[in-house]
Amino acid sequence: MGSDCLFCRIVAGEIPATVVRETDTTLAFRDIGPKAPVHVLVIPKEHYADVATLAQGDPALAADVLATSAAVAEDEGLLGDGFRLMFNTGAYGGQEVFHVHAHLLGGAPLGPMLARDLA
Repeated sequence: MGSDCLFCRIVAGEIPATVVRETDTTLAFRDIGPKAPVHVLVIPKEHYADVATLAQGDPALAADVLATSAAVAEDEGLLGDGFRLMFNTGAYGGQEVFHVHAHLLGGAPLGPMLARDLA
């Protein structure tokens, strides 16, 4: 991906991040605007725009993202009380950075999935 992708630049070491886990294929780092006591982003090092593109293009890499997410949840002590793993996809899904990333959230009760009733 070009130099305009924030997460590609983090992977390349051009932009600093607080890394909590790194594998050959994934990187997990703390969100700079956390929405929970634990808020870690888990990304594939290879650029895919969103989770649908990743799942279709490289199912094994998608599995690596999930495995890294589970390992970080364990490292952060979230397995007992639970956590949320969320992928925002597209404009309606609230995606802001178009490099697929999982939000791993936990450390406190997270409340409802959506802030308002859509019915």
